[in-house]
Amino acid sequence: MLSDGLTERLRLRFGPDVQPWLDGVAALVERLAVRWGLTVLATMSAGSTSCTFRCRRADGSLAYLKLTPDAEVFGTEAAALRAWASCPAVVSLLDVADEDNALLIEALEPGTPLSDWRPAGALLRQLREVPAPIGFPTVADRVDFMFTLAHRRNPGVPAALLDASYAAARRLADTGSVARLVHGDLHPGNVLASARGPVAIDPRPCLGDPDLDVVDWTLFDVTTVDEVRTRIAALDVLDEDRAYEWSRALAVLLLMSHVRRGIDDPGTALFRQLAESLT
Repeated sequence: MLSDGLTERLRLRFGPDVQPWLDGVAALVERLAVRWGLTVLATMSAGSTSCTFRCRRADGSLAYLKLTPDAEVFGTEAAALRAWASCPAVVSLLDVADEDNALLIEALEPGTPLSDWRPAGALLRQLREVPAPIGFPTVADRVDFMFTLAHRRNPGVPAALLDASYAAARRLADTGSVARLVHGDLHPGNVLASARGPVAIDPRPCLGDPDLDVVDWTLFDVTTVDEVRTRIAALDVLDEDRAYEWSRALAVLLLMSHVRRGIDDPGTALFRQLAESLT
């Protein structure tokens, strides 16, 4: 039911103790399909913390069944989707099975990832219009998680770049004066086209500076620092200087992704330049 690639990503993320959960996925999907009247159509291949299945509901509509072995990942995503329930720029939560860490989520049509940065400004504004709830990890917690994972999976980026970037990101996380519910993983692959416009999926929610969410858009399809500055000015950010500093601090994570995939292009050079400017 799960591809070898998806299984390996889940093992890499959660360690060997995840194997019993993996062994039980087929039975879990079957049980939830009966509970919610679903016909499973396909297994989606993306993801490193969950597995997702495209389904047809009894009324003929489409939905996604999303499962994770991590109760915290499940709980914070469910809570964030509930907090954003009135926001059209966030995918709708249809139902949950708390005891199974399972989400039933609306299917978006056409559901293709956003390939243009320009709608991102309005999306960012809509996300931060929701009052900040309590009970979520902080942006500092999210930064700690991202860099702990980066150190563990480093494909060969100099440790000095990682350390300087981590320190810069923590300074930003610790000094933000505005607290909003932050998506936490708002890259273009997590924003899908739909009839109501771009819609965010798969939040890794946290509370703090919402300009954390702009980084993947300030660095999307740009190759120079001047282009980064111009992009920030065109986006709907709260603080242009802090948005640039977030871009510098997190550029190393995009650099690592390029190094891991063997990409050496002008974007790679820009990510390296931004990271090196912190050392």
